[in-house]
Amino acid sequence: MTFDDLLERAASLVRPDRRAILGITGSPGAGKTTLAERLVRELNGDDSRWVAQVPMDGFHLADVELERLGRRDRKGAPDTFDAAGYAALLRRLRDEDGGEDDGIVYAPGFERTLEQPIAGAVPVPRTARLIITEGNYLLLRDAAWERVRSQLDEVWFCELDESERVRRLVARHEEFGKDHDTAVAWVLGTDQRNADLVAATRARADLVVGPEVTASGSAPRVPLVHRPPDSPSVR
Repeated sequence: MTFDDLLERAASLVRPDRRAILGITGSPGAGKTTLAERLVRELNGDDSRWVAQVPMDGFHLADVELERLGRRDRKGAPDTFDAAGYAALLRRLRDEDGGEDDGIVYAPGFERTLEQPIAGAVPVPRTARLIITEGNYLLLRDAAWERVRSQLDEVWFCELDESERVRRLVARHEEFGKDHDTAVAWVLGTDQRNADLVAATRARADLVVGPEVTASGSAPRVPLVHRPPDSPSVR
């Protein structure tokens, strides 16, 4: 499989009569956001807006609420997200197919410098036919997260060598303000517990994507408005 195969498979999820939603999951630091951003960029081309990205991270509970719940030291665990709100947004994106008024649905984003969710930060225009959403727990066997999975056409599992994943994650925490020792402690503690939960969901994915695929090149692409219903998926 090549990256072009991923582009073709993602595009083939769209139908003329409805949007499609593709989920990308994997352990913290596995490259989910990087993969999602590249898919969006290359599918859209220079001037199209038919693919949009909606991250799960916008549904982090705010620190003040985590403090109230006694979960601040476990930030990033499954119960530190508003999974029901996330599922509701995905359902709205699918059912309303662009929303009302000017056709924009606003999703929350996540500011890594502040480590806080930001309401209304991600506009999803009516022209978006494919939504790509990435997050850790899209395949978790839990009632709240199962509602998320039910809104997704496919879920791909992003996989990376474990030592490289940990190295990248430590570097990310340092980039956003943690000293080295604190970053390592967090990665090997809270983050690793979450990573173990995510790794256990790998078998439920529709496709496992390794770094050898995401590193491969791709040819220039013509943006697609939709794929006809009988278009084959790339397997």
